[in-house]
Amino acid sequence: MKPTIYDVAEAAEVSIATVSKVINGTGRISEKTRKHVLQVMEDLKYKPSMVASALTGKSTYTIGLTLPDLANPFFAEIARAVEDRGHEYGFNLFICSTDNDPEREIKYFSLLMQKRVDGIIIASRTQKDQYVKGLIQQQIPIAMIAREMPTLAVDTVMVDDFLGGYQAGSHLLELGHRRIAILAEDMNEMSTRERIRGCRQAMLNAQVEPDEALIAVGGFTVDSGKEAAGRLLEAEDRPTAVFACNDVLAIGANQAARRCGLRVPRDLSIIGFDNTVLATIMDPPLTTIAQPIQEIGRQVVDLLVQEIKGEKALKQRVLLMPQLVERSSCGPCR
Repeated sequence: MKPTIYDVAEAAEVSIATVSKVINGTGRISEKTRKHVLQVMEDLKYKPSMVASALTGKSTYTIGLTLPDLANPFFAEIARAVEDRGHEYGFNLFICSTDNDPEREIKYFSLLMQKRVDGIIIASRTQKDQYVKGLIQQQIPIAMIAREMPTLAVDTVMVDDFLGGYQAGSHLLELGHRRIAILAEDMNEMSTRERIRGCRQAMLNAQVEPDEALIAVGGFTVDSGKEAAGRLLEAEDRPTAVFACNDVLAIGANQAARRCGLRVPRDLSIIGFDNTVLATIMDPPLTTIAQPIQEIGRQVVDLLVQEIKGEKALKQRVLLMPQLVERSSCGPCR
């Protein structure tokens, strides 16, 4: 039979409340008593909670992952990639979906600290550097996905969003499109701005002047993307192609096209970004810019674990390359 907290209290000749205070790090306990109780726990092979493990200076073998929206297949696939790599190192994962709510994100940071995780991977859209700075000041290892904080030294794994946007724009231009709309997710996001900048640069290189009226913010959902794309497609001088800054918005654009009586790709070409499972189930299958999701997960966990183990001193910025994946949603401009 596994030893219980009662066995620990009896062997240490202290109360159950004292053992509980040692485990949870609460109350006024002398250092001598604390060390004695922890030694008894070890002698009895009492399985400590994660907090107790942290109190003894041992790793809890847990990592926190904050995501902006677990309903977005891209972030669900990121979570799986991080979890798979973490398991290879023997780490378990706490997944926190903030639903793009800064206040919820702050609460999750606090929760992860209470759980004494060994490190945190941030993929959520944090806008408040001071909270991340607070984590760093408490010596909690941090790594970020697709996020940069110039004021803080943090390991970061990113995709070259500018290049991805350039590839998307170039592909549409090669098909003869000149009126290219851009469906953005959130203009406050650097990744979104870089994708737009890349697409615009491809147009400028082809001597095509980007039309600011053809840039619409579609939000984070299929429905919001559908409404934003619908406004563009209902215009008298509508675009012949849409570059959606993620696959979710591309699905919305496809639905808007159907609502407007347009056929894809005959009447409207659509290209997305991410290459999630959504790209293969859209009708027609979506041409998109692929992010190397498995590699992102592998690299960010590698960096975090190296910091947890004290194996590196310098922070790294890893930039991975996107790739155009051609399917059936893009065709020649008619």
